[in-house]
Amino acid sequence: MVRTMTMGDYDEVYGLWKKIRGFGIRSMDDSREGIARFLERNPTTSVVAIEDEKIVGAILCGHDGRRGCLYHVCVEPGYRMRGIGKSMVVYAMEALKAEQINKVSLIAFTKNDVGNAFWKEIGWTKRQDLNYYDFALNEKNITAFIQ
Repeated sequence: MVRTMTMGDYDEVYGLWKKIRGFGIRSMDDSREGIARFLERNPTTSVVAIEDEKIVGAILCGHDGRRGCLYHVCVEPGYRMRGIGKSMVVYAMEALKAEQINKVSLIAFTKNDVGNAFWKEIGWTKRQDLNYYDFALNEKNITAFIQ
């Protein structure tokens, strides 16, 4: 079952993120307060997948009024290859369409072979025509990678 994420899901989702090898968790953005801000701004577009009475997948999804973006797309390793990821992506995209968002993007680490294969498999296009730039507004917002 796929449904809209709520703050009540935070502890379980955060626990899932910590299980995903190579996953990057930001100290401030992914804190309880950071996710509360994100979900308050985007109350209908983030999703969780539930099987066996637990959260086995999650996507943070939001938009700026023009373009949607998927963040932290993950499925617990033991539940992969069962259509859960694709179901969550479709749910998030339908939620964006309901808010009249016409385009959605995502960022995948280049070393994320599993993720990059997934996006290619479900028909997403890797762009070659742009560069992605980043500027840290708060140096205390550190990314830790799960080993």
